[in-house]
Amino acid sequence: MSQQVQGVIAPGKNQPVRVETIVVPDPGPGEAVVRIQACGVCHTDLHYKQGGINDDFPFLLGHEASGIVESVGEGVTDVTPGDFVILNWRAVCGSCRSCLRGRPQYCFNTHNAKQKMTLLDGTELSPALGIGAFAEKTLVAAGQCTKVDPSVSPAVAGLLGCGVMAGIGAAINTGNVGRGDSVAVIGCGGVGDAAIVGAKLAGAARIVAVDIDDRKLATAKAMGATHTVNSRTQDAVETIRELTGGNGADVVIEAVGRPETYKQAFYARDLAGTVVLVGVPTPEMTLELPLLDVFGRGGALKSSWYGDCLPSRDFPMLIDLHQQGRIDLGAFVTETIALDEVEKAFERMHEGDVLRSVVEF
Repeated sequence: MSQQVQGVIAPGKNQPVRVETIVVPDPGPGEAVVRIQACGVCHTDLHYKQGGINDDFPFLLGHEASGIVESVGEGVTDVTPGDFVILNWRAVCGSCRSCLRGRPQYCFNTHNAKQKMTLLDGTELSPALGIGAFAEKTLVAAGQCTKVDPSVSPAVAGLLGCGVMAGIGAAINTGNVGRGDSVAVIGCGGVGDAAIVGAKLAGAARIVAVDIDDRKLATAKAMGATHTVNSRTQDAVETIRELTGGNGADVVIEAVGRPETYKQAFYARDLAGTVVLVGVPTPEMTLELPLLDVFGRGGALKSSWYGDCLPSRDFPMLIDLHQQGRIDLGAFVTETIALDEVEKAFERMHEGDVLRSVVEF
């Protein structure tokens, strides 16, 4: 048996997305079908559309989602029909070398559903990040479902599935921001602002937000930045140093994913400080740094994969903090839209006033 639902596909590189009928099979062993309630429009979906991830078109887009488990396959015990879940793209295997060393947040063998969703003519779809949630229902590995408090807004919950978790995790998990630390965040979109929230949550004393758009900087200030720098008119590295006693920040989080902003992050950190790359580069980008500078500045250069999160640990914790009023995840939801407005949401990403457009079903 299978179901037919409506979903948004990217048919080819840089082609407009369109709504199509999607065939969703019943869940097999270890799989689950989830009725999607909300899904954020993330820059990673745009990367898929532009061919910046791979060329395995057509893609079923959407991955930053929450919903209700509708049915589960054989052997699934962690979730049951009716559970409210956030979808994640780190279904931990439990048996790879990283999991066995007690580091499941770096699982090297994360898995997706084995069956494929298709178009009506049988064309197999590639679900974005193994999820494909711009659809009324989607098929995922059961391990991609993380149960959370069902009283939270689906639009808010879904954002933890990617961008907000990536940013908060870049600060608290990868960057290990501590009480009294100075932090600089380069790039104040949804992920960068989430990193600001994470740094504030961790007790950072000074949080410097850097962007080229004053509207984004105003939002960053509202999210918890103590200082802002427009790098179109100011030297970002020198200004960050001035704001940190001439030394540079303890932790610099690069949330853009470009060589030029990474270099800013590298030189804006204090000696023995940490650079965290959470912005996603494209395949053709390269980075050149003097090796003596890499050695001489010490510290750590880290990449943050999904905010180095463990969904089963971090999603419920952050939902609880939101429910207690200690962080405001709702501030990331700029607008709610319909399924057929995803293409317009991609266009709005470049306007500077949108953190997240969220498709509600």
